[in-house]
Amino acid sequence: MNLFIQLMINGLIVGALYGVVAMCFVLIYKASQVVNFAQGEFLLIGAWVCWWLLTKQHLPFIWGFLISLAFMTLFGVLIQIVVLRPLIGEPVISVIMVTVGLSIFFQALMKWMFGVFAQPFPKIFAVTSVNILGLPVQSVYVMSLGVSLLIMLGFGYFFKFTRMGLAMRATAYNQTVAASLGISVKQVFALAWGISAMVSTVAGVVVGVVNGVSSGLSGYGLKVFPASILGGLDSIIGGLVGGILVGLMENLANFFDSQYLHWGNLYDVVPYYVMIVILMVKPYGLFGTEDIERV
Repeated sequence: MNLFIQLMINGLIVGALYGVVAMCFVLIYKASQVVNFAQGEFLLIGAWVCWWLLTKQHLPFIWGFLISLAFMTLFGVLIQIVVLRPLIGEPVISVIMVTVGLSIFFQALMKWMFGVFAQPFPKIFAVTSVNILGLPVQSVYVMSLGVSLLIMLGFGYFFKFTRMGLAMRATAYNQTVAASLGISVKQVFALAWGISAMVSTVAGVVVGVVNGVSSGLSGYGLKVFPASILGGLDSIIGGLVGGILVGLMENLANFFDSQYLHWGNLYDVVPYYVMIVILMVKPYGLFGTEDIERV
């Protein structure tokens, strides 16, 4: 029972992190109707930048972390302006294939710059774990949960009360109408990519602190993709709920696999199984908007 509770706590914390990254998928999709398959590379690049600042420039963690966030925001904006903006108006499949190409390019670039072996982060917390319900939880996971909650609250405030947030919602609803109202669609696209890269850096740093930084970090993009599909690719709340569900399902599958089934791979594949089942019942995800077209 202790193992079960431990895994559920870890699943909830990791699921909140998945939810944050899934919200980045949703953010870009809502703004530009494009699925960004280079999302995992944003995690990887952000983690490597933070690692380099801490280990090579010897900056304190808080400053290295904040500089990494600022750098990745500019990086995401630059990618949208230089690479993706010239593709506005082109078929969506062309833009998606460009994001796949960016994914492959950035993976190769990071391996060339930093090598292929995992590099550990320097020690950040004086206390490595804290007790929750009598069970030890790593301090970085507690920090992750706090930062994830702040990001979620920030997303909610941004979209509901800020001028740019309202502009992004209008652009997601109808780009032509938004442009006719004086909203700069290009600016909205750039901001969406910048926010997505910044938020993904948070997840990359957290995972890097726990497991070290390596090219395997980019795999989190594909792991989170089922969460965004599960919740609904056009729903911010759906991305959050989908991420938490995937985190809980992974750890629940790990528990039953280790204790009873002994199949050995349920932890990695169960999110995709559940995604397929959900889509068979609700093709637009749990919170996705059903697209009804008049014929």
